Amino acid sequence: MAGVPRLFDLCMAAIADELLRGDDSDDIRSVIYEFPSELFDNLLSHLPPLAVQKLQENLPFDFWDKFDCAQAYNGDSRKRRRSGILDTAWELLYKVRWPGFGQHKRSAFWLQAKYIVIDDWQQLYWETHLQDCVDAIAETALLPSYDGSIGEIQIPDPILGYIGGKGYLSNLTCNYMKFSCHCQQFGLYARQLRLPNALCVTEICDLLQSSKLHTLELQWIKSSAHVEGLCKLLNQNCKTLKSIEFIHCKLSPSFINAICDSLCAKGLQVHGVKHFSVKRSSFQRTDSSPIPIGMISFLTSGSSLESVIFCDDQLGRNFARVIFNTLLDASATISVLDLSENDISGFLSQFRWRSSSSSGETGNSFQSLRALNLRSCELLSEDAECLKQALVCMPNLESLDLSENSIENGIRSLITYFSDISSREFPFNNLKLGNCDLTCNQVVELLGVLTTMNNPLNFLSLKGNRLGSKFGAPMGKFLCTGIRALDVEDIGLGSFGFGQALEEITNDLKITYINISNNQGGTEAASFMSRLVSHADNVVAIDARYNLMPLESLTVILSGLKASKVKLERLDLTGNSFCDKLAADGASVLDEFRTIGEFDLLLSTAPNEPYDDEP
Repeated sequence: MAGVPRLFDLCMAAIADELLRGDDSDDIRSVIYEFPSELFDNLLSHLPPLAVQKLQENLPFDFWDKFDCAQAYNGDSRKRRRSGILDTAWELLYKVRWPGFGQHKRSAFWLQAKYIVIDDWQQLYWETHLQDCVDAIAETALLPSYDGSIGEIQIPDPILGYIGGKGYLSNLTCNYMKFSCHCQQFGLYARQLRLPNALCVTEICDLLQSSKLHTLELQWIKSSAHVEGLCKLLNQNCKTLKSIEFIHCKLSPSFINAICDSLCAKGLQVHGVKHFSVKRSSFQRTDSSPIPIGMISFLTSGSSLESVIFCDDQLGRNFARVIFNTLLDASATISVLDLSENDISGFLSQFRWRSSSSSGETGNSFQSLRALNLRSCELLSEDAECLKQALVCMPNLESLDLSENSIENGIRSLITYFSDISSREFPFNNLKLGNCDLTCNQVVELLGVLTTMNNPLNFLSLKGNRLGSKFGAPMGKFLCTGIRALDVEDIGLGSFGFGQALEEITNDLKITYINISNNQGGTEAASFMSRLVSHADNVVAIDARYNLMPLESLTVILSGLKASKVKLERLDLTGNSFCDKLAADGASVLDEFRTIGEFDLLLSTAPNEPYDDEP
């Protein structure tokens, strides 16, 4: 009969109830530990997290030896990793509660697949659970009217239901309704946490006393009360903390000095932080110094520092100049420097003078710099010339983002830079020059230099520069040089530009991702895509939004895909002219698309009015 539970399932549910009924469950556990391996496996799949936790915490010393012997007796020479079956159970519990996890993610420009490898699913489960608890009780702690202990705040019923404790609260020693209980029970699993200012109080140090935090994200730190609690937490975890990030904070010099002091181990003037980030925040300045002394000390006293990010922090040129010069002299092996979204035009104006007057005995941490992000920093043409001098101190740079800076003729200084490094063995991979007010002739000259480099670029962005239709042919030629990802959104190619580009594609391409959206290409844009996929077996993502393509363009694209060997993962055709006609006239074409393979085909209705790229 449908809906009638199996006897086995009823037995498993009864065992789970018994495990959760109270802390005096030694008898039932001793019986469970004698289960055959297959039955033990099956039981785990029926237990809620709290029950699995209790079983794992009380495992007999020789439990796994029995399992290994049973495996060997059954002829399985590949013994399971100790605690492997429990790890599998935790993985299943995690993915049931947070189902979005585990799907492989591609990097932003589809250059390579990135898989997340988890060594300890139990640790990840309780760490994520604790973060859910933090987020839930923060809603209460942030209320102006609340002035009680954060440990006494109650956890919402849905969270208690996830771990299996809701129906057994009166029988358990720990009061799981309170936030303090979850910190005491699961704080030892926390390696990374996100804390709002209301939880950055002295009490949090006691609640998380068993934690060994590696990563901390702090939000809305603005008062001395927040800083006092935070500093104690930082000092408590200074030996394990590797990454710290401030978001939406207001940091005075005294706050910065206190925070930086707290990150140093007791009796030492060095820290072990690898990643330091301040985003969408602000620094209060004094007349005597544009940057707090504690910040300078922090940047120069950590030999393990790998990335420094000051993004959208209203820095100003003097602050940025001191940061840059401080890191230039530091002994750390910095690999990432991000000063993006700050108005720092002119911050490198003294760099040439400083370089020429330097004794040459600087630590020069920029020798190891891999990525420099100066996006939207109000840089002008003269800044590009100064930047060229600074780039000489970065022999291993492989990624440069200058998007959204009006560098205009300053691109010629960068062309000279790329010409100078064209023969180096270490590859330069990523260059972003979107919305830089570049002309077609300037970009064609740049492409000429880039094609002479020993290693072809992985990614190039030219989006938002008004290059026009005459850029079509140079773009087609450049695609044949080995570029793997190209963003040419909204550069004014038009149908003529796409037609010129496809004529140049005669060789096999290595392209994996291309963005040709907002270029009003019409049917020629579809023909370009058809030619592209016939020569690029590795392409996995194409963005062709808002190109005024009529309905017949779908047939052109479909024909190219059928004749090619590509395994697309994403094709975005949003906002094209055919989108509002698909329901009536394009059903059969869409059915044919589905026969090609499984990939994301994005088709939404185009705007009622024609796309107009004029301001």
